[in-house]
Amino acid sequence: MKIDHFAMYVNDLEAVKDFFVRYFNAVSNEMYHNKKTDFKSYFLSFEDGSRLEIMTRPGLVDEQKNPLRCGFIHLAMSVGSKEKVDTLTETLRNDGYQLASGPRTTGDGCYESCFYGPENNLIEITV
Repeated sequence: MKIDHFAMYVNDLEAVKDFFVRYFNAVSNEMYHNKKTDFKSYFLSFEDGSRLEIMTRPGLVDEQKNPLRCGFIHLAMSVGSKEKVDTLTETLRNDGYQLASGPRTTGDGCYESCFYGPENNLIEITV
């Protein structure tokens, strides 16, 4: 068994799609649009075969994203090396994204950095 994909609602579908395409080399399908409900979505595919579905629709509730809440907390993206973690972290910082932590080696030995991506969703960059 394997996880097929993760999905997240967003307010600005195009900005979030462009973020993952630009920084994580995602490949997007054509936008799906249900004209009856005004639901729209993209599937973003990554080079290892994993997928992220980003979706939007009218009437979304966008509450503050407390990192200590129960439920899904962050999306971790593996980039392959410490050097790539460092480089991408610096690129994102220079492009105005807020760094939450790192780059650092965590207590369990992972090398990572965390930052707030589009719409303040927490993104972890790891080896």
